[in-house]
Amino acid sequence: MIPALVRPTQSGFVRALLDPTLPAPPGLATWNGSDPALRFAVYRNNVVVSLVAALADTFPVVRELVGADFFTAMARLYVAEQPPSSPVLAHYGDGFADWLAQFEPAANLPYLADMARLERARVRAYHAADAPVLGANAIAAHLADPARLPAAKLQLHPSVTVLASPWAIVSLWAAHQGQGRLGDVDPDWPECALVLRFEDDATVIAIPEAAAEFFHRLQRGLPLGEAAALPEPLDLGASLALLIRHGAISDWLSPD
Repeated sequence: MIPALVRPTQSGFVRALLDPTLPAPPGLATWNGSDPALRFAVYRNNVVVSLVAALADTFPVVRELVGADFFTAMARLYVAEQPPSSPVLAHYGDGFADWLAQFEPAANLPYLADMARLERARVRAYHAADAPVLGANAIAAHLADPARLPAAKLQLHPSVTVLASPWAIVSLWAAHQGQGRLGDVDPDWPECALVLRFEDDATVIAIPEAAAEFFHRLQRGLPLGEAAALPEPLDLGASLALLIRHGAISDWLSPD
């Protein structure tokens, strides 16, 4: 346990570390008698640069969309407002998309926040916990008993994220991976994405809106029959086949 007397000093150190407008915290000393404020400024810059670099690694398409200089300036503001809460830099940036949605200087790119959500989902998928994948034979055995299908509950893999956006985030992301021409993408076209870890890589798949809602309902724990009861047409077979093909079903719970 850190003594209560020390906490204000550490808190002030962290605030000064991430806010260049604040002076160096009091009580600093150097081994050779040099100015501690100058040494602290170097340390501060190294910390901020490393956090900005971590954000750039997580959100490369966002960086390309706004440009390197704009991204660096934007990321520095985010770092000052929302410092990391974990020493694992792969976890940093969970709040970046919501922050971008309120960032006025980027308002001319309304799809930027959803692109950040997609890119953050890819990182989460890559680092998600391992979980069993239900094999095709086990799933076939469940499908062979149609009377029990409506009440069955499917547990999706921890790496799965489903995104629905009013913007063409999948096509924009794919174009930045060299899959198609960026000039051919209409950003105003709504798209949905299934993001998951498949064959040791984070995969992004464009899916219909009905499938996205179906997967959302499965993640919320709804039974198969209720999850599939959508107002819009759902290709249930194709949706289940997509999950099976990409190893996205970890468990199938059927009623006794």
